[in-house]
Amino acid sequence: VQLVESGGGLVQAGDSLRLSCAASGFTFSSYGMGWFRQAPGKKRECVAATSANGGRTYYVDSVKGRFTISKDNAKNTLYLQMNSLTPEGTAVYYCALSQGWVGTLEFKDYGTWGQGAQVTVSS
Repeated sequence: VQLVESGGGLVQAGDSLRLSCAASGFTFSSYGMGWFRQAPGKKRECVAATSANGGRTYYVDSVKGRFTISKDNAKNTLYLQMNSLTPEGTAVYYCALSQGWVGTLEFKDYGTWGQGAQVTVSS
């Protein structure tokens, strides 16, 4: 199983950024996926999750209305569109493979992680 994130970078507050996660080594269409982030000195938190078919999505309150998770099962790729970024969004972002069909916002429900992509938002 391999998850490889891309698309991170340095942006200014108010800008947009799209992260991608290329998945391989498992049946992508059968599993929920999530996006997590970890800021320096803080716990890793799930910001968005989706079900295996992409039909259900879940967001932490702090990103609702600004972030969009999507899943392209034909391309084995997970995306996170981030709009109206704020400096509080500065973190390493990880995609993660859920242990089941349903995506959740719970850390305990994920068992495989990518290497992470740094996102830095300047004020």
